[in-house]
Amino acid sequence: MRKLLPAMLLAGLLAGCGGQEKASQVPLAMLVSSSADYDDRQVITSGVVRRFEDPLHYWIEDSAFNRVEIFPQQTIAPYLGKSVRVEGHFRYSDSEGRRLALGDVELVAGQVLSVKTASDDNGD
Repeated sequence: MRKLLPAMLLAGLLAGCGGQEKASQVPLAMLVSSSADYDDRQVITSGVVRRFEDPLHYWIEDSAFNRVEIFPQQTIAPYLGKSVRVEGHFRYSDSEGRRLALGDVELVAGQVLSVKTASDDNGD
């Protein structure tokens, strides 16, 4: 059994490496209407990035105003007003609502992300 134990441990580790859940493509409308079904799952969805100031938070929404809050804020902030495709870990609870922890964000085709530089603040 002693000789077999290291091999069993290695096999277990290797099996665990490939076990990461594949993200599912889910429209915002489905994340809103069936939030509990997608809780604690990797999802891909898209919408326009919006913001509210007090308290500061960001979300994406579709044309029917289906919304999911996005974290971390500093990662999604540069995309404000843009249509994006996001991938991440979706969570839902009655107390905190619908939230997505970003794994990846990209602009929907045909848009440009403008980045403000220090010289923009100096009037140069």
